[in-house]
Amino acid sequence: MQSATYGSFTVATMALWHREMVRFIRQRNRVISALATPVVFWLLLGSGLDRSFRLISVTESAMDDSHVTSQVGYLEYFFPGIVVMILLFTAIFSTISVIEDRREGFLQAVLAAPISRMAIVFSKVLGGASLATAQGALVMLLFWPWVIGGQGFAMIPAAILVMFVVAVALTALGMCMAWPMDSTAGFHALMNLLLMPMWFLSGAVFPLETAPRWLQIVMYANPLTYGQQVLRWAMCPPENLPTGSVPLAWSMVFLGGFAVVSISLAGWLVARPRGDGS
Repeated sequence: MQSATYGSFTVATMALWHREMVRFIRQRNRVISALATPVVFWLLLGSGLDRSFRLISVTESAMDDSHVTSQVGYLEYFFPGIVVMILLFTAIFSTISVIEDRREGFLQAVLAAPISRMAIVFSKVLGGASLATAQGALVMLLFWPWVIGGQGFAMIPAAILVMFVVAVALTALGMCMAWPMDSTAGFHALMNLLLMPMWFLSGAVFPLETAPRWLQIVMYANPLTYGQQVLRWAMCPPENLPTGSVPLAWSMVFLGGFAVVSISLAGWLVARPRGDGS
């Protein structure tokens, strides 16, 4: 009995995940907007500020206790933040389909089917995270060697894994926002109020250590800060990391906690009745 239940959960999850993939491929405007907007933003803002931004990074040499100083341009510093922006945009476009599915009647049919509601959560989160990771990895592989040089191809799997965890957390958070709503306009308003400030205050646009003290407190409270820090560690050479970065181990713990809490909250919201009884 337990095996049959697990099998039905897996089949339902994969079927709904497949629908997300097909829908995305057929909606080419989502592909263009999710990729082109962050890249253009990075090129314009990064090029404009590149000459006026120099992040001084100091690292110790293990050989003779000497210090190595390097300067990081804004195009290089901003690049991991743009990858996170792509993950965020894709998560938003993926979860806004919850509102569209409810309006078209598809979601009601899925809720009436004899499947676990957690299958709906996992399919939506897995679908959004898969799409976001694929797009983020594409942009990373296209521009990473040119902009940063990277730490070598050995770090690419680590960077992709971090992207997937960040995408899972953002997609689950987006679903928490979209599930109670019936209006796409309301979702976009909440996105501008919450998700975009989360990205701005994650260390993507400016370093945490150069921010005013009160703003640093807000950035430390932002869970996306830690995803940004782990991704920057995976993508940037050690000598180009900001000196005031959050310790890597703590960043990984907080990032994992962000993903788990977001999925749990999404599961709780989907399992409970909405105000209209659905």
